[in-house]
Amino acid sequence: MKKTLIIVFSIIAITALQAQNYYVYVAAESEDEVALVKFDGKKAETIKNIPVGIWPAENEGPHGIIVGPEGKYWYLSLAHGNPFGTLYKFETGTDKVVGTVPLGLFPASMQVSAATGLLYIVNFNLHGDMVPSTVSVVDVETMTELTQITTGTMPHGSRLNSTGLKHYSVAMMSGELFEIDAIKLNVTHVLNLDEASKMAPEAHSMMDHSKMDMGNSKMAEEKKVMEMDHSKMDMGGMPTMKHSAFKPTWVSTHPTKNLVYVAGNGAAEVLEIDTDTWKTTRKFITDKGPYNIDISPDGKRMVVSYKTAARTGVWDLESGKELARLDNSQKVTHGVAISSDSKFAFVSVEGIGDDPGMVDVIDLTTNRLIDTAYLGKQAGGITFWKIER
Repeated sequence: MKKTLIIVFSIIAITALQAQNYYVYVAAESEDEVALVKFDGKKAETIKNIPVGIWPAENEGPHGIIVGPEGKYWYLSLAHGNPFGTLYKFETGTDKVVGTVPLGLFPASMQVSAATGLLYIVNFNLHGDMVPSTVSVVDVETMTELTQITTGTMPHGSRLNSTGLKHYSVAMMSGELFEIDAIKLNVTHVLNLDEASKMAPEAHSMMDHSKMDMGNSKMAEEKKVMEMDHSKMDMGGMPTMKHSAFKPTWVSTHPTKNLVYVAGNGAAEVLEIDTDTWKTTRKFITDKGPYNIDISPDGKRMVVSYKTAARTGVWDLESGKELARLDNSQKVTHGVAISSDSKFAFVSVEGIGDDPGMVDVIDLTTNRLIDTAYLGKQAGGITFWKIER
């Protein structure tokens, strides 16, 4: 009798797990669409395509996307504009536009603070001059831009800490990590990531680095030569612009600790930085082109998209070991979003040319790619919405 009950309860538990549906929103940048993807534990599929933008003859480039902390709204940056980009606010479920606001040049990644109720979004300034750009601060109730805070050249990866009181972004070209006080709206710390990388102790990896491409060391040396000192002057008497060898493209925050994780796209590494001491505590050696990072809500896993290598890495944060390095469904891996129960990672894959965009679903308990959903061209920004039973 006891054995029978155990079997029955096991079947019920398995059935309940399979009945869970996971939903993510994904931007298709070259399609001017956002896809709603559903995953039932086995199969992933696009169940809705949401047209975005107002100029049918122009590609407006939906890029950054995030669901607000209460799950009632999702926000999308349209990168291209006339001349500036625009932030859109949509209602989840109905996916109706409920507000817009113009921002800076090429607005990209963003997040809403549960503490302040404000949205913080970087203006990447892809097509402008190589000069410091800004973080826009938006009141999402009125969809009003309150201010722009100057940071570095080509800012990206806009994320808040667990309290919602500190905002972090990186500047891709100038190679800096910025901390902003989310209430006072001013920069409180700046870290030179090229220098931080040199000082970082290396974490363990499952990979044998002795068998890696020996050209990487030569490439690193060449990039070091490319670094410029802001204090030096060019022949015209103007300050020269620094080109970071580290080339940071993303920053993610730990859910419970004062740690941030920065992707060094040019250095093939991720840095773990203690924001209490502003020192680098670990360096994770990755595959080529680490681009986006997400940390599981339980704080146990770090998932990194390797854009150049067309792979995704799954790391154990406690041991510092890479548990798996998985091939993605096609080339140009982009964004990562982990489910709220820390069980699955959803990875957007752009594709090349007329290839469809894709979302690969990775099981974080088995470290296997389970299924792939197809959507519009150049799948990029991705955000987790909800679990529904």
